[in-house]
Amino acid sequence: MREYEQQEVSFLQSQDTVVTYEGMPVLIKKSPTAKASGWLDEHERELMERQRAGQENTPSEPREPSVQEIRDSMGFPNRNLCTEELYTKFETIHAGDNEVGLWRYYRRFSERKPGKPCLIFFHGGGWMGGTPYTVENPCRLIAQLADAVVFNVDYSLAPEKKFPNGFQDCCAAVRHVWEHADEYGVDRTKIAVGGDSAGGNLAAAVSLWDRDMGTHFIALQVLIYPCVTMLYTGNPGYHFDLGEFEISEEQRELIDSLICIARPQSKEDNRIEMEHVYLPNREAAYHPYVSPLLALSHRGLPKALCISAEFDGLRLQTEYYAGLLRKNGCEARAVRYNGVSHAFLDKLGFLPQTEDLCMEIAQELKGL
Repeated sequence: MREYEQQEVSFLQSQDTVVTYEGMPVLIKKSPTAKASGWLDEHERELMERQRAGQENTPSEPREPSVQEIRDSMGFPNRNLCTEELYTKFETIHAGDNEVGLWRYYRRFSERKPGKPCLIFFHGGGWMGGTPYTVENPCRLIAQLADAVVFNVDYSLAPEKKFPNGFQDCCAAVRHVWEHADEYGVDRTKIAVGGDSAGGNLAAAVSLWDRDMGTHFIALQVLIYPCVTMLYTGNPGYHFDLGEFEISEEQRELIDSLICIARPQSKEDNRIEMEHVYLPNREAAYHPYVSPLLALSHRGLPKALCISAEFDGLRLQTEYYAGLLRKNGCEARAVRYNGVSHAFLDKLGFLPQTEDLCMEIAQELKGL
């Protein structure tokens, strides 16, 4: 089932090295197979080289890909690591005119057990792609490990449904779960939201909305390499610094392409990423529910687990945001996985880091 040894997960669980980034303590999970910091995990390197070889064998004329082609290229075929039976249920709810799919996973043996913790998860995909199926196996494993109910939200995608559609869908999902908590066997005081990449952005934004509305539905936000600002420059207190990335010269060609996300292409570049796809206009990029980093206040927000990857352009803003939350009185914890890159959550069964991440999230849920 796994493409790695179980002892590699044990190695990750034993890590206790802490570094500081912009005043924020960050737990470093060293790779069990990389030579040192600045080197790719061997499993990650093999997956990358396999993917590159496949691309070279299918040459195509350079052109702008369609939205559907971009969507089809996302995700990774991961593995189901659950060791016991879990139920999977599906329902639809409504957010205004939008129909929102809601997948739900929980252990069969605790179906009638009340008061379980809950995670409402928003998949990644640049607000325009990704599906609940890509993150289904991680969600199921978290449900087993935490004895929790995990919801997987099929929210509206751009460009067909631009902001605020997807965001409002996620808010509606949180409200629905809270209102029907007893039916789901969920403790209303133990509701978490989480997401990876664009989904992490949505989780952070929904947490702000929950605070702003005074509803306080959310007890924990799990932000996995989130995009917390749509701006390259002009972010109060934060700027992208390529010098923060340690890269081995031998693997520079491979690694350099991994840290292009959120990386300005020139000193003059202030292009708003995904502007033409996700946002109705440029001004929307400054809205705190699009760029949570730009919120006027970060006080009163729920506890946060912020996850970053060593070779991810979003690493710096993830760790900066964790520090910002902590400075504003939020209980925040930051964990960086060395040797891996953006979207490693998709690679359950292929990277030990993904399994370890599921264990970390489960521990946070059990602690609510």
